[in-house]
Amino acid sequence: MTTLRCRSAFISDVHLGTPDCKSGYLLDFLRKLRCEKLYLVGDIIDMEALARRAWWPAEHSAVIAEVLDLAQRGVEVIYIPGNHDAPLRGLHGQILGGVQIELDAVHVGIDGRRYRVSHGDEFDPEQIGRGWMQHVGEAMHRLICWSNRRLHAMRQRLELPYLPLSIIVKSHIGKALAYIRAYEERVASDARERGFDGHICGHIHFGHVRELGGVLYLNDGDWVEHCTALIEDHTGAMELIHWSEQPAALGRASRELVWPSPGAALALAPLGVHRRDLGELHRAA
Repeated sequence: MTTLRCRSAFISDVHLGTPDCKSGYLLDFLRKLRCEKLYLVGDIIDMEALARRAWWPAEHSAVIAEVLDLAQRGVEVIYIPGNHDAPLRGLHGQILGGVQIELDAVHVGIDGRRYRVSHGDEFDPEQIGRGWMQHVGEAMHRLICWSNRRLHAMRQRLELPYLPLSIIVKSHIGKALAYIRAYEERVASDARERGFDGHICGHIHFGHVRELGGVLYLNDGDWVEHCTALIEDHTGAMELIHWSEQPAALGRASRELVWPSPGAALALAPLGVHRRDLGELHRAA
């Protein structure tokens, strides 16, 4: 695939400044992206992690440079800080390097549907979502992140596609799934009360396309575990995509149809299950 053409793209939870960030995949995604709008939906730079330990490889600088280059080429870039890059919220309303910083945004799709865009930590008052594995303990969370890095390194050496180990684990922990479903309900309820057609967020590292009570819950996922982005095509349809050696479409919401993205699809998509041809996306005008 040479390019990925779409009207708008949404990414969040990149966590630059941490070893778990899959910056290589993100850099490839950004270099092939051709869009009118790019929303950075929070936790792009993990300032909390950087305060604890200075860790910043050259590839992370390359991601920042690519975003700034997109802005210079005329892409409208909106940065909505999250809880891990919260200090940037004090700069809301300003433009830095062509990047507009806002606390939240309203995105109007080409089909007229209106979406509120925010990082999503406001729906997680106890900050449970900062580490969903608190349900099974911080030690287990660290172990799974470590295992995910090691598995990824091994599969790369064997020239095998990326496998998001953590989402397989999430999908089999009842308390984690219960938290995710309750979070989704809170987000959808707020969108409904505000009169929006849907809400686009990140925060909990669980990408999902879902209709709840007549509104769309759209979570763009993350680039730590699952390497996912949400894109709007030139008809107004919203699609969740996985991006690694084998890009895959995981869920889609159009005026006519909502194709949900269960956790199993996210886990299996890189292996060829539930895949859709992404060619239609980069061939779109």
